[in-house]
This record gives sequence, C-alpha cells and structure tokens, in this order.
Amino acid sequence: MSFKTDIEIAREAKKRPIQEIGTKLGIPTEHLLPYGHDKAKISQEFIKSLAGKKDGKLILVTAINPTPAGEGKTTTTVGLGDGLNRIGKKAVVCIREASLGPNFGMKGGAAGGGYAQVVPMEEMNLHFTGDFHAITSAHNLLSAMIDNHIYWGNDLDIDERRVAWRRVMDMNDRALRDIVVSLGGVSNGFPRQTGFDITVASEVMAILCLSNDLEDLQKRLGDIVVAYTRAKKPIYCRDIKADGAMTVLLKDAMQPNLVQTLENNPAFVHGGPFANIAHGCNSVIATKTALKLGEYVVTEAGFGADLGAEKFFDIKCRKAGLKPSAAVIVATVRAMKMNGGVAKADLGAENVEAVKKGCPNLGRHIGNVKSFGVPVVVAINHFFSDTDAEIAAVQAYVAEQGAEAILCKHWAHGSAGIEDLAKKVVQLAESGAANFAPIYPDDMPLFQKLETIAKRIYHADEVIADKSIRDQLKTWEAQGYGNLPICVAKTQYSFTTDPTVRGAPTGHTVPVREVRLSAGAGFVVAICGEIMTMPGLPKVPSAEVIKLNAEGNVEGLF
Repeated sequence: MSFKTDIEIAREAKKRPIQEIGTKLGIPTEHLLPYGHDKAKISQEFIKSLAGKKDGKLILVTAINPTPAGEGKTTTTVGLGDGLNRIGKKAVVCIREASLGPNFGMKGGAAGGGYAQVVPMEEMNLHFTGDFHAITSAHNLLSAMIDNHIYWGNDLDIDERRVAWRRVMDMNDRALRDIVVSLGGVSNGFPRQTGFDITVASEVMAILCLSNDLEDLQKRLGDIVVAYTRAKKPIYCRDIKADGAMTVLLKDAMQPNLVQTLENNPAFVHGGPFANIAHGCNSVIATKTALKLGEYVVTEAGFGADLGAEKFFDIKCRKAGLKPSAAVIVATVRAMKMNGGVAKADLGAENVEAVKKGCPNLGRHIGNVKSFGVPVVVAINHFFSDTDAEIAAVQAYVAEQGAEAILCKHWAHGSAGIEDLAKKVVQLAESGAANFAPIYPDDMPLFQKLETIAKRIYHADEVIADKSIRDQLKTWEAQGYGNLPICVAKTQYSFTTDPTVRGAPTGHTVPVREVRLSAGAGFVVAICGEIMTMPGLPKVPSAEVIKLNAEGNVEGLF
C-alpha cells in the first residue's frame, strides 16, 4: 500500500487567501499584516480591542512519552480542530512554531501529518515569518552588550566569572555547548568561558510566549538576571540598558501568526519553546486571542504529559489565568507495544499481550492529568497495522482507568475521521466537570516544588541535588523569587531521567545537575540527568536528505 507523503499532501492543498481565514474569525483585513498570500500577523490594536469579549473553551492535547514509533500529537491537535469545525463548532487551532534544529536533525518537520496538517508546510518548518530569527537576534544583542559593558570599564562591577547569560542559535550544534570567548588580545575583551543554547531554550523565547503585550514584554526583558557582581548582587538586563532595543527587535515577532489547516480552518502558530528543556507551549497572546475569537481553542503541549502538560498547567495556565475545560491524551497501539518491550522492527505484527503490558505508561498520564482537575479522553491515533484486538485492548484498559479511548483516523481521512473524538471533547467541556488547579501553591519553597513534581508526576522516590544547588535555591528565595514555578529540563522519553526506561517506573531518583533563574520569564529551570540545552545532530541528520528538486520544490521535509 503506497501513501502520499505529508509534503505531497500539503503541496496539493487548496489554500484560501489568508484574508478569508481572518474573516471567518471576524478579523478585519486592515488588522491582518500579510506575509505573502497564505500567512499573516494579527495587529496589536485588534488584539487589544477584544478585551471585553467572552472566552471560548480551552482544550489541551497532550500525549504519552514519545517513542520511535511515533504518536502524532500535532496531527491530532490539527485534526481535532478540523473535527470540531466539522460538527458545527467555531474552533481555532493553536500550535508552536518549528525550530530549525530538530527539523534538520531528527524530526524533519512539525506541522501535523497526513490530512491533518497546517499549511504552508514548507514555510512553517523553515523561516516562516522570522520570529525565531528575531528572538535569536534580541538574545544575542544582550550578550554583545554585556561583553561590551565589561570591555568599556565595567561600571556595574560585573564579575566576569558570574555572567549567567549565554548565547543562542536556532540549530543543533554540540560544538558550541561550552566555548571560550574574547581570545586574541586586549582589543577583543576579557577571555571567559560561556556557551550556546538552542534558541527555543532561550529565556527570550519563554518571555515572548508568556507576555501579554509589548509593555509586559519589555518589563519582563528588563527583569532578566544576566550576571552578578563580585558581591553576588544581581545585574539585570535593564541595568545593561538593552531591554528597549530588544523590544524593538521583537515588536513584530510578538504578534501572533495566522495560517490555515488543509480544510481551511484557522490556526495560530506562534512561539516555540521545547518542552524537554523549556516550558513547551505556544504563546499566551495567541491562546488568549484565539479564546476571544472561537468557541473552542485546541492547543498542544510538547512531548509527553509528564513534561508538556505539567508545564502547561503549572506554568502557562497559572501565569496567564487560563482554565482548561478538557484534555486529550494521544496514544498509539504501536507505542503501547514498544512500551511493552517490542522492537521497532516488529511493531507490524499483532501482539495483544505487549499492548496490555505497555498500557501502564498511558495509565500514569491519565492519572496525572486528572490530578489537575481536568477531565480526560484518550485519542488512539490509528495506524493501518493496528488490529481490532489491539485497539480493543487499549480501550478496555482506558475504561478501567475511568476514561474513554476513541479511535481516530484523521491522518487518513481528515475531520471525517475524528468526529467521535470531537463530540466527546464537546461533551466533556460542556459538562462543567473541570475544576482546574496547579499541583503546588506559589508559596511552597522551590526545592519542595521540585520534589512535588518528581513524586506526584514522575512517581520518583526522591530528588538528589548538591548542597550548592539547594543553597542557590534558598538564595533566590531570599531575593524574592521563591514564588516562581519550576520548569524541569529532563528527557522526554521516560518518567525517569534515563531515556531508556519505558513504562510507568516507580522507586527512581531525579538527579538535578544545575538550576537556572529565568526571572523575566518567571520560573526556575532545574536541569536533570544528561539533558542538553544545546542538542547535537544525530549520526544521519535529516539535513542530508532535504533539498530542492528539479521543479524548485523542497524535498525531505516530512
């Protein structure tokens, strides 16, 4: 059986002019700032005019821990948005922008799949509207201004050994993780050790995604702690006088991007922090704008629910005052088999026992999401190799967990293949069953917040951290940062910090290697295990097969 590739399907899309998509949401043409014919930004003026409107219902799409078998979270997010529109609801999709790093590394693209995609696919996976470039530029402007300040006399008495602000680029490049800058003599400054993170791990990315407007953006940028003096006094971005120029660079990037699904329904694609090393959600301004314009807003949180959903609830919803009405957990029969011990090469063969053995990973996520007071439904993203017996095994297991698992065929059939899930989501959202609350209060000590996440979400026994890390957290509490939430950076592949441990393990420990204060974004990052904030390329990166063909079309994105 042969199938069209995602990019072939996307290229055949019958796109409508972006002004028509805006009209569906009641956005006047003069408030759409077009980037070509099929994408546009929405003006700040129009967004401010929506303040008095009633909010629609917010639906989160999350997933089990990812496996090489694939889960299809973005595909399901897009499909569900189309499905809700199909059953007569005014629905808007809200997803993140794609990073060049994983596109040229392992993923090859991130705009959905099959007949549940957002278009224009090639542009979305490449430069799009330039938001990531603006974030990279703003971040590195601050880096340059810090070193420049030190070079020209260091009036702020910055301790060169305590410059906390690194540099970023939107590419996987392990050679830049740890570097020495300012070599080459007096004219080049004072040599010091630093490094690069990937742009999606930048605090500027997090700030853009959590800010309500340009004024809030500039204040948060000014709050960034960039370095410390020899007396360990914090130095802020506003002390370097970089916050104004950074805001100028981010002025257009702050405005949400409007595009469309294959079925010509509206989609906001804005912001893109990773969920394993950052907070993993699209921008607050896009989500809030969509809630004013649609009856339903379907958004996703990165990777499995242990990372993306936890951060969506504990960071984004807490900070933005959002209250989700329901959550969808995406799973596949293939992934259940992989969690049950089946090798990737053998996933095509029926193995009901392996499915049953792998289901506890799904069960753990169901329980975790319910613990936030949000009703749950499971979407079984259908693959052609799935058998009726395997599907029935997943549905029976989920029923035992007090939820329902619905088979979804949106990849092959678009909205027609996901109507049942759309109807169930409406039923849950309109039942009033949601009673959302984060799992820890603002005033809980920072290390205790970290322990709460590790024990309640990861089901770990303990968190291990050196005295220096515990002392650092106490220092930040003394400086007034104790009310911030925790953003855990760890592997996405497991509830543990070991990516090889599948299933629903208990009795493990969570080792914390480093903590970083993101004072502007408003959270503390705890880096656990071997996770890297600058990924590397795999042995055979996707970049090797991405090219232009004889017709001038992109090949290799998928």
